[in-house]
Amino acid sequence: MRRIATICARGGSKGIPDKNLQELGGRPLLAHAIEQAIEAGVFDAVAVSSDATEILKAGQQWGCSHQVRRPAAFAGDTAAKLPAIRHCVEQVEAATGGSFDIVVDLAVTSPLRDISDIRAAVTLLEDSNAPLVLSAHESKDSPYFNIVEVEADGLTLSKPPPGAVFRRQDAPRCYALNGAVYAWRRAVLFDADERVVRPEARLYIMPDHRSLDIDAPLDLAFARFLTEVRQRDLSRPRR
Repeated sequence: MRRIATICARGGSKGIPDKNLQELGGRPLLAHAIEQAIEAGVFDAVAVSSDATEILKAGQQWGCSHQVRRPAAFAGDTAAKLPAIRHCVEQVEAATGGSFDIVVDLAVTSPLRDISDIRAAVTLLEDSNAPLVLSAHESKDSPYFNIVEVEADGLTLSKPPPGAVFRRQDAPRCYALNGAVYAWRRAVLFDADERVVRPEARLYIMPDHRSLDIDAPLDLAFARFLTEVRQRDLSRPRR
């Protein structure tokens, strides 16, 4: 099996300016994704895809094997991520003269993910008949219990529960996709069916403390706090 890790990091970001290069634990967010991909030890290639020269240079600086210039059509505020991943894979295949069997996308905004999460998601995909594996964590909010919609006649639960539900714990278990590790079989990634959530997909469940997705300044502040706590714990003498 030949595997590639794609790391998509466009230059524009409105919530956090230059988000993908923001510092966390003494390194830019981009570096965390690159280092995790390399340290996982399961990839034949690690590629950064970006429309920004500064990000591509940072990718090279932090040891990424391939830097792919992303077309503007795949880098706007409303652009979907799937075309950027496909473009990145095709460019690396053209440059190396070979194709990949497995494509794993690692979100830059999930720096608290562990290399064990990457390895486990790849193993789950390759050991199953699943077309793709999506990482997720157990959701604290539930469409059966406390996620509601506003309709003409008032509020209603987003999904009617199968019976009386008075506590979240009594509702069917729900999971929130966290974007940390998405793994595809190449043929499925390039399929005409562009759905990510599909019945035959499999979930790789991650703990909450590794599932943070940095989207807003508060998320970044929380990630920095958790990283500082972790670094203090690692530097503390063991008795």
